[in-house]
Amino acid sequence: MSDTIDDVPVRIRELLAKLKLPTLAEQLVRRLVDAGHEDILPLLLETFELEVGDRRERRIDRLRRASRLPPGKTFETLEDARLPKPLMSKFRELRRGEFLDRAVNVLCFGLPGVGKSHGAAALGHALVERGHSVLFTPAFRLVQDLLVAKRDLKLTRALRALDSFELLILDDIGYVQQSADEVEVLFTLMAERYERRSMLITTNLVFSEWNRIFKDPMTTTAAIDRVVHHSVVLEFDVESYRTEAAKKAAKNKKSEPEQ
Repeated sequence: MSDTIDDVPVRIRELLAKLKLPTLAEQLVRRLVDAGHEDILPLLLETFELEVGDRRERRIDRLRRASRLPPGKTFETLEDARLPKPLMSKFRELRRGEFLDRAVNVLCFGLPGVGKSHGAAALGHALVERGHSVLFTPAFRLVQDLLVAKRDLKLTRALRALDSFELLILDDIGYVQQSADEVEVLFTLMAERYERRSMLITTNLVFSEWNRIFKDPMTTTAAIDRVVHHSVVLEFDVESYRTEAAKKAAKNKKSEPEQ
């Protein structure tokens, strides 16, 4: 074991505190030492480390199931070579999760098919692995769920349930159909999370086009103000996968010898 003899009692107390066993943390080591059983401490340390590790894995498994993240959409499967280096640098910083403590939002802009959703999901997976709670959902689906909750007079309860997630990933916000009720619940969600919980939003629409979502100029301005105030902007300034593939196919076809 890497711990020295002097480190073992300290580490045992730390682990027991992490396991939320304060009485054991305070009493166990002292009582064993007083009884002359300090030789058992390394074995206890190993056992408690196994328990902490198992609990962490079970927690991550629960977080992963609750996240609704698309499986396989991770940084390992993201074609990062085709993305701008500054963008990947920001992703490496964000995956540490520190922005969640400050309720910072992440805004992903780019044309369809450039990898925004994959990047958002990859960040979500990385944060779950660090023990953070994440929910990934298409924006239109969440808006519809909130409309149902509002109809059933359960909107406050639904928003409180969403509040349990440190990061809410709203995918493709530009595809929300803009009825007055839909705009209202979407804006209410943004206002509720403002400076309290983080959101990650992917969209094909630059801010000057957000009036297509919120219709009313004042509501549009207020929504933008809330999501931008504390935010990191990620610009996917590349060609779409489909456009890139089509160009490659056309180039290969031209290079083929004529029959």
